[in-house]
Amino acid sequence: MKSVTAKDNKGNNSSGIFYVMYVLSMLLFGTNGYLVSHISLQSSQIVLVRTLIGGILLSAMVLLQNDFTFSRIKPELRNLLAGGIALGLNWVALFAAYRMLNVSLATLIYYAGPMLVLLFSPWLFREALTKRKLTAIIIVAVGLLCITGSIAAGKLSMAGLVTAVGSALFYAALIVFNKRIKNTGGLQTAAIELDVAFVVVLLYVLFTSGFSYPLATDIPYLLTIGLLNTGLAYFLYFSSMQRLPAQSVALISYIDPVSALLFSAWLLNENMTLLQIAGAVFIIGGAILGELGD
Repeated sequence: MKSVTAKDNKGNNSSGIFYVMYVLSMLLFGTNGYLVSHISLQSSQIVLVRTLIGGILLSAMVLLQNDFTFSRIKPELRNLLAGGIALGLNWVALFAAYRMLNVSLATLIYYAGPMLVLLFSPWLFREALTKRKLTAIIIVAVGLLCITGSIAAGKLSMAGLVTAVGSALFYAALIVFNKRIKNTGGLQTAAIELDVAFVVVLLYVLFTSGFSYPLATDIPYLLTIGLLNTGLAYFLYFSSMQRLPAQSVALISYIDPVSALLFSAWLLNENMTLLQIAGAVFIIGGAILGELGD
């Protein structure tokens, strides 16, 4: 009996580490807004730079480990490439949606991606969707609606709506593809997918905004967003995502928009409305409810 208990405790401790890693990645993503506000480049060009820096960093770390063999990743190569393409297209579609719709509506639709993973998890991952999880989904959805603010203002277009839905689908696909990766380590997964995403975003930038040179004042922020918010953050993100239930991955991902809101209020002195504060409470409360034991 004691040995079983010890084993269970060890499993719980291990799972706890992955939860911490995943939450930390969401918090790092949440500081992107602060860093981007200090960079003169367009958003698509910033993502191009961050995928370049993050990809180079993680690829170098993989090579330095001297533990990379193609035969090891070959069985999962399709999911690795698909995940990288989904990561790149998810950003590309979101940038386009920002231009065609107002930012809050595009953001609201974009974050429907994890909701789709939650709703379809019984079929995709054979994870039971309990009443508690469904309640958590509804609470988080209400919270997300609150923090995105007004979605009525601005122009609407069918092309913009379709593009925004596409960004949500690519977000969901990113989670699905990475949940299917079991044997490739988090470092190698992050390196490969960031490198693939860089190629996707590079093509997008070539055919849209083109290249611009950063200012000298941009460099520290570009390095931070590339090394920490991309390199480190995606290593934590992919490493933990592979080890957590898909429903947990989807629910906890909403810490990203909440932390972005809180960091903007703290670091950029942006005022939070009562509705946004209520939304943050709903999202955090819904995520906690979803992770409570049955």
